[in-house]
Amino acid sequence: MAGARNAPGPVGEPPSPADIEAVLDLQVAGALAPGATLVNYFAPNTDTGIVEALRAAVHATPTPTAISLSWGSSERSASPDFVAALEDVFQDAAALGVTVCAAAGDAGAGSGNEEDDGGAHVNHPASSPHVLAVGGTTLVADPDSGTIHSETVWNAGSARATGGGVSEVFALPAWQERAGVPHRHGTEETGRGVPDVAADADGGTGYQILINGQTAFVGGTSPATPLWAALVCRLAEALGRPLGLLPPLLYQDVVPGRVPQGFRDVVAGDNGAYAAAPGWDPTTGLGSPDGTALLGVLSGRTAPDTTR
Repeated sequence: MAGARNAPGPVGEPPSPADIEAVLDLQVAGALAPGATLVNYFAPNTDTGIVEALRAAVHATPTPTAISLSWGSSERSASPDFVAALEDVFQDAAALGVTVCAAAGDAGAGSGNEEDDGGAHVNHPASSPHVLAVGGTTLVADPDSGTIHSETVWNAGSARATGGGVSEVFALPAWQERAGVPHRHGTEETGRGVPDVAADADGGTGYQILINGQTAFVGGTSPATPLWAALVCRLAEALGRPLGLLPPLLYQDVVPGRVPQGFRDVVAGDNGAYAAAPGWDPTTGLGSPDGTALLGVLSGRTAPDTTR
């Protein structure tokens, strides 16, 4: 686990947003992968602090199976030097067999940063081709039986929706060429499609955490990301090997309009600029995971060397 967070305050104090972000990562991941060893990295919330924390996490001993990043910002607000420095770290992670999961954001197709111009933009580092970008859904299910009644794109209005779209920084990766990634909204330009995958992100159907002695309910792609990191750990344990750069494995059988193996397709809803559709789309990516089916799919696949 890696992030740029402050330590939670004393018991009884109202939790800050930074407290909640740190605690939800640990509690969601720990609940879904209870046998995993969780390591949380604290660092100054600066470009240098973030890069150094991630570098320490990637090169830790033992090598981590997965890293969860529940933070990000619009590509338009990230400096080229910061993007380049993170790419070096993410490429190291891929070479070492570490799967990096990053949140696609919670402001729909616009990213919600003051630097935005009202157009469609994606979040970084989710837009990096060396991470697994995680979007969000609204999942309605019976918690007792596990029966899923419906699953749609998470969009609560008022700029509270899953991030997703097409990068203006990173080119379309080879493993995404057959997914049907559209031109960036309002342009004729291509780029890396975001997200790759999704999970429940609706605060009304999402996650209960305990922080500073208080119960809180959280949503967003922040908890969806450690959910995927936990799933990666469980898949790696079952397979007996790390998964490393996961997207090339997931996209191997993808063609436009067809439900990818190992996923529940999400075909209803939108995030503002983009609408859900059969197969991959710029709202929920390949869809939400069917863990058992995904394990079967991955057991027969070996990723090509795309780390550099």
